[in-house]
Amino acid sequence: MKTITTRSYPSLFNGTFQQSSSWLANALGADLTHFWMKGIKAVLSLLIITILAGLAGGVLRIFLNLETLFTEPLEQVFRQLIVDTLIILAIVEVFKTTVTYFSEGRVKVTFIVDTILVVMLTEIISKWFSEARLDQWMILGGILVVLAVIRVVAVQWSPTRVGTMPGINETAQIPT
Repeated sequence: MKTITTRSYPSLFNGTFQQSSSWLANALGADLTHFWMKGIKAVLSLLIITILAGLAGGVLRIFLNLETLFTEPLEQVFRQLIVDTLIILAIVEVFKTTVTYFSEGRVKVTFIVDTILVVMLTEIISKWFSEARLDQWMILGGILVVLAVIRVVAVQWSPTRVGTMPGINETAQIPT
């Protein structure tokens, strides 16, 4: 009986596949937290610069719109000034939230609720000037009540208030 022998050639793909699979295994097993944090900080830095540019542009626009004091009725100019100022303040709250996340690595619920409250107050003022219907007032009022409750709860049971929370021992530590 004749045995057939096959020649085995060293395969270029075989070595390359083993090298790439070991690289992939090392990459998947590596701690990528450092790269993640660097990426987050880079993106947040761009966001902070964008927010600052937007704030500067918004303030400049408000300043340039003051010329309408001489051409439009005062009531209309002041309405627009109030709404624009409240929008700028909402952007300041977004900036504060972003900077806090950048420095502390977490988002504070109170900052987000404050931002939403400022935006809602802007909406209420614009509805006030446009003489909105009663159902719109009820919806906005309900949203404000819910946001106020969330704000109080977030402050009352904040993780930074360990020693002042009822029912928690003052020596207890919250893991970070």
